[in-house]
Amino acid sequence: MTIKVHHKLLLTGAAGGLGQVLRDLLGANCDVLRVSDWAEMSPARAGEEVVQADLADAVAVSEMVRGVDAIVHLGGVSVESAFAPIMQANILGVFNLYEAARKHGVKRVVFASSNHVTGYYRQSETITVNDPPRPDSLYGVSKAFGEDLSRFYFDRYGIETACVRIGSSFPEPKDRRMLATWLSTGDLHGLITACLTTPVLGHSVIFGMSNNAVSWWDNAGARHVGYVPQDSSDGFREAVYARTPAPDFSDPAAVYQGGGFLTAGPFDV
Repeated sequence: MTIKVHHKLLLTGAAGGLGQVLRDLLGANCDVLRVSDWAEMSPARAGEEVVQADLADAVAVSEMVRGVDAIVHLGGVSVESAFAPIMQANILGVFNLYEAARKHGVKRVVFASSNHVTGYYRQSETITVNDPPRPDSLYGVSKAFGEDLSRFYFDRYGIETACVRIGSSFPEPKDRRMLATWLSTGDLHGLITACLTTPVLGHSVIFGMSNNAVSWWDNAGARHVGYVPQDSSDGFREAVYARTPAPDFSDPAAVYQGGGFLTAGPFDV
């Protein structure tokens, strides 16, 4: 059951892959869903507002945030890339977002962090939300920055944030790594709903994963949000094994949790 506790929600990154999925789902969580991206989006539907804004533009971001009750922040560069675009969207952009939230009195944010914040842990390890970051990429570094910035804004200004370290959210797992990292779109919506509606969120780091038997992440430290995953990668395991080769342990992507991000780049500045 989805409980509406906010009149107006802001969804950033609404033109992206997961943004489009959540645009279809988050309308159930509010009376008005404001969707935003730097890219062109489809026209507003019933119960929607569409705002085109570049996260690196502080004035545009301030106007984007004005009047909303909570924010689901998916906006930014979502893959490994050169540092310049990551800096503009994921570092300056997240600062602009939290400054706008502070100025306009928004007290709850769901921040789309990433499993790549901890990508240099081995696949043979199980980590908790209390283990220190070990980013596998510049992208992972930018998400670690966002987690730290959100912590600062909670400690100083009381803006509650759920840093959701999204694993691999696709219709089904594509490879053996995703048997551990898979997050169904239904569970993604359920996790965001839990973060928006839990009475006390505080500053929480949560691994975004379904109820997979194979797992590298212990979510016990996030039970207070009330997230109970309904789906599992287990039913896909036989098919994934049949179509993929056995892991090559000379390849860092098969050894470390970050997978292919460990060998992406380098990129021109």
